[in-house]
Amino acid sequence: MNKRIGLVILPVVCSLLAANPEPTPKQVAFFESKVRSILVNNCYECHSEEAQKSKGGLYLDTREGVLQGGESGPAVVPGKPEASLLLKAVRHLDKKLRMPQKQPRLPGQQIAILENWIKMGAPDPRKRVLPSLITRNIDIEQGRKFWSFQPVSKPDVPKTRGSWAHTDLDRFVQAGHAKKGLQPVKDSPPTALLRRIYFDLTGLPPSPAQVSEFIAAHERDSKAAVKRIVDRLLESSHFGERWGRHWMDVARYAESTGMERNCTYTQAWRYRDYVIRSFNEDKPFDRFIREQVAGDLMAAETPEKQTEHLVATGFLALGPKSLNSKDVVQFKADVVDEQIDITTRAFMGLTVSCARCHDHKFDPIPTQDYYAIAGIFHSTKTLFGTGGTGNRQKSALMPLGGENDGLEEAIKIHQERTRDKKGEMADNTRKTRELQQSIKQKEAAERKIIQQELVQLKKQKGKLAKALKKLTKEKPKSTNVAMAAQENPKIADARINIRGDVRKLGKPVERGYLSVVQVPNASPVNKAQSGRLELADWIASPNNPLTSRVLANRIWKHLFGEGIVRSVDNFGKTGERPDDPVLLDYLATRVVANEWSVKKTIREIMLSRTYGLSSEPDEKNFKADPENRFWWKAHHRRLDAEALRDAILAASGQLDTNPAKGSPVMALGKINVGRDTNNLDKVTATNRNRSVYHPIIRNKVPDSLRLFDFAEPSIIVGRRQVTTVPTQALYLLNSPFILEQSGHMAKRIQDAGNTAPGNQVRQAFRLSLGREPSDPELERMQAYLDSGGKSLGNICQVLLASAEFRYLE
Repeated sequence: MNKRIGLVILPVVCSLLAANPEPTPKQVAFFESKVRSILVNNCYECHSEEAQKSKGGLYLDTREGVLQGGESGPAVVPGKPEASLLLKAVRHLDKKLRMPQKQPRLPGQQIAILENWIKMGAPDPRKRVLPSLITRNIDIEQGRKFWSFQPVSKPDVPKTRGSWAHTDLDRFVQAGHAKKGLQPVKDSPPTALLRRIYFDLTGLPPSPAQVSEFIAAHERDSKAAVKRIVDRLLESSHFGERWGRHWMDVARYAESTGMERNCTYTQAWRYRDYVIRSFNEDKPFDRFIREQVAGDLMAAETPEKQTEHLVATGFLALGPKSLNSKDVVQFKADVVDEQIDITTRAFMGLTVSCARCHDHKFDPIPTQDYYAIAGIFHSTKTLFGTGGTGNRQKSALMPLGGENDGLEEAIKIHQERTRDKKGEMADNTRKTRELQQSIKQKEAAERKIIQQELVQLKKQKGKLAKALKKLTKEKPKSTNVAMAAQENPKIADARINIRGDVRKLGKPVERGYLSVVQVPNASPVNKAQSGRLELADWIASPNNPLTSRVLANRIWKHLFGEGIVRSVDNFGKTGERPDDPVLLDYLATRVVANEWSVKKTIREIMLSRTYGLSSEPDEKNFKADPENRFWWKAHHRRLDAEALRDAILAASGQLDTNPAKGSPVMALGKINVGRDTNNLDKVTATNRNRSVYHPIIRNKVPDSLRLFDFAEPSIIVGRRQVTTVPTQALYLLNSPFILEQSGHMAKRIQDAGNTAPGNQVRQAFRLSLGREPSDPELERMQAYLDSGGKSLGNICQVLLASAEFRYLE
């Protein structure tokens, strides 16, 4: 490097490195599973230490090299895709900079990955992670000594002093308090505790009558009152809607493919309903695993059970897909990679897909193990059923019944779509006539604008006529079909893709499991089948050291706001260590002892004294444990997006608690959402159903959910982000939805015969916050109403927008 240039660039690089802290575990996983392979396969040949002479002085095999750049300047400006030369080069926007030079432009999917990487600050662990984290040579035996690969041990229940503990779980927590010198805070008051129980189990608030009933019962016998309400809500159909949604976050549930061709998944709702039903029935979680990974290979006692098993395998089909890809081999490899990622992270908390191009940089997972599992999914056929413009990777769906099952519904949907298209044609004709009539009276400048509108209408009419003609020729087919997985006619082991390149093949790898995870007596893969059934059994084994721990941790996270392992989707080296490993193992053993019953495990936790603690602060405890990692109080938690929306509808009396039938996406048909936008209002229309039934189109999540940190449906989200941003406050102040529901809530109060201002205020507090107003609150609210020009609707909006409404104590 020229010394003068180096003197100028070096401080810039140093400042960029200083401004970008060590990448988080989630960012490391994104880089390793998505970004590194793109750079290795397309850039390293010319821009790495391995190249004999790096072109343009650009090195892309280290973070420092990326930030420093070459002769043209920094390759990447973190957080600024538009200013990053790397992105400009791979888009082929400049002939001099285009990369790769002698090859076609990168697929749109890979360019999008690079753009997202730069947007998130270009996190890059290469040569910047702690040396102790990096695994240069994998030693399986040494790797098994890591905490999460050790067998789950059943710990002895600690002996504790005093009468604070109610359950064995409390005794483990109390032992942690003793080690840290902590004293738990007092128990939650009954109103706060009831609200917490209702939202945790059902995602809905208690009604004023339910609050009054509980308070009276709590005064008589607090333990019996809590036990009674927990048992009642565990049997509620709303339990499955709440806890099913938690799982759908992990399963990356959505009703379209996302990516550059965002085509609809018209039958995804069947998997949604399967998940909700499974949680309501308290299906053992080990069976839940088996059905989703290999339901089509499981024995079924009845045709209904067989249908359920097939729908369950939609788990493997729901992921985002690059339907614009011309390369069938690459597309299949990407689908398999996504299936490996979801299967291993959802159930075992391991980032196995990071070993696609190279041995895992952190965990003891060699590339060979990746392709041992890849062979299982390459021997699987994925049916996701997409159509639409620009879809190069069409797929069928799995028939679920007789040939004519669901045909009546299909005819109805077809007629509705035809009617809608004819209506659009009529609107086009009407607008054209109106403009043609008005143009005669307009000045020259206005006539020019109208002419342009007429041209656009003519183009639109041509598209509509084409679509209507296609619909007319279309023969409705049975809608009794589902997204699913089945055996591939060709069963075979996979060959290692050298550096992840599907064209550079290495030796074949016998199908199997992860070497580092010891599961005694695990059955080898059935050579005559894909191996999914044996893989599912290996994952769901009570001897698998990861599965019960991951499940126990997910349950704890949803009840306490944080997991015992904070990185709930990552139990590897780059994840966080358990705050209390003994408590985690105790819970994992309880999961297995409860025969993998999620409800029984939840019940045990919720009947503990630990769960019932208040969220009040304590200065001494805070100094010893500022992050509350040892559960000396309850975490102050904000309602998630669905619970917030549902609670608003419940307070206003507008919530329809009946399960939705199907999904509006069915009526859209197999379309490309990015191009066929005419009927999207059916999907985005306001509805009164619970939020779990709201259609989830990738890249088009509704504001009522998106603004309040709804799970990104294209990735695995075991732990949602919680942000506080101005747009949330603006939504609560100005959105038509909030204003409308505030009005409905006020009318509900008035229709109940509450005419006195004081009674109206009291009822507003009961409906929204589940408590009576304090004397000062009552006085202020009454004064507000008496001041003139202020309505009860304003009071209701204030309460619905309040922090107390949005948070659980």
